[in-house]
Amino acid sequence: MSDDIQALDDWLSPLIAKLDAKQRRRLARKVAQDLRRRQRERIRAQTNPDGTPFAPRKVPSLRAKQGGIRRRAMFSKLSTARWLKATNQGDTAVVGFFGNVARLTKTHQYGLRDRVSRDGPRVEYAQRELLGFTAQDREHIAGSVLTHLDTV
Repeated sequence: MSDDIQALDDWLSPLIAKLDAKQRRRLARKVAQDLRRRQRERIRAQTNPDGTPFAPRKVPSLRAKQGGIRRRAMFSKLSTARWLKATNQGDTAVVGFFGNVARLTKTHQYGLRDRVSRDGPRVEYAQRELLGFTAQDREHIAGSVLTHLDTV
């Protein structure tokens, strides 16, 4: 996948280099906002970038409290603009989780071990890729850059 991103970067870099700094910032902001919107839709659909569904939650034990958290979709609040940020730094578009929630999302992104609560047991979480590029994302980025270049 990183080869595809590198190929897209190699293809777009000469085109973007011809823009002035203000136009590059505007383009980066638009690409970041569009990418954030697409990531949000994919997270709400509970799918990984390759199209497979997220690994389901573990089945609660019979002694576990029956509650609404098990019935709701995972990461519903994380897909909001409060947590999933789209920013641009200079002429670079950045989409990701920042702050305290970044540790939680990193645990799920890579399937790491973490504590359920402060003094709770360590649990290995299933890998659920919250952020990533799909083929449609790469095509959409290329299309939006070409559209932007066409209007300039």
